[in-house]
Amino acid sequence: MLKILAALVGVSGLVVLLAYAFQDRLVFFPDARIEATPDLLGLEYETVWMTATDGVRLHGWFVPAPDTSQGPVALFFHGNAGNISHRLEMIELLHSLGLASLLIDYRGYGRSRGSPSEPGLYRDAEAAWSWLVREKRVEAEEIICWGRSLGGPVAAWLASHVQPGALIVESTFTSLPDIGQKLYPFLPVKLIARLRFPTESFVSQASCPVLIVHSADDEMIPFLFGKRLYEAAPEPKTFLPIKGGHNEGFMTSGDFYKQGIKDFLQEFGLLL
Repeated sequence: MLKILAALVGVSGLVVLLAYAFQDRLVFFPDARIEATPDLLGLEYETVWMTATDGVRLHGWFVPAPDTSQGPVALFFHGNAGNISHRLEMIELLHSLGLASLLIDYRGYGRSRGSPSEPGLYRDAEAAWSWLVREKRVEAEEIICWGRSLGGPVAAWLASHVQPGALIVESTFTSLPDIGQKLYPFLPVKLIARLRFPTESFVSQASCPVLIVHSADDEMIPFLFGKRLYEAAPEPKTFLPIKGGHNEGFMTSGDFYKQGIKDFLQEFGLLL
């Protein structure tokens, strides 16, 4: 019996050690293949290259607004898997709202160089912001920091360090240890987590209007997490309860989602 117990303890210890050592691989799922471009939607776009402060080269797309005027720009940060070529539905939606948009691939994703890491993703967000402000001459108050899933803490981090026109956090966890503990209840996630992505803390530091979007049907990130993010956000803030699963809620909710986004942006002068 003691030998069996010792073996179980040993196996458990090994699992914890592996989870600690390889947690990057449990979080980041980059894809280097660019499978489509915005011209598939009939949209003009600009291929963008920028350099983060640590020298990593990043790739992205800038899609002008429908009327090509220099108006509000959605700086959109995607989730933990794939790359920007898997976000054409979102690019089309942003365009249909009348917004210009900039989507970048984090380091290690798509054509971007380097390997993903938590501090690296924050640097990537900073590089995207700097490109819009310096190269495109977009005013800070006309930039909407917008993140979905893992992109939520990235957008919220950026909004806590700059002063954008608005912050939108969609289908996002309160922190990586919080969601990790839910997904891996048999592991002491909060004790061994090296990656933090503390969205709740970042949202509380935002100095702009905040919109939290979450679905009660989200099978990956509980609706409660979205409510906690809303509670943490300073005023003015709005909560948009959508329907549908984690990855397709914005499409499932259709016009309700789109109208909710439009109402929020119009309230704060970011859409006519």
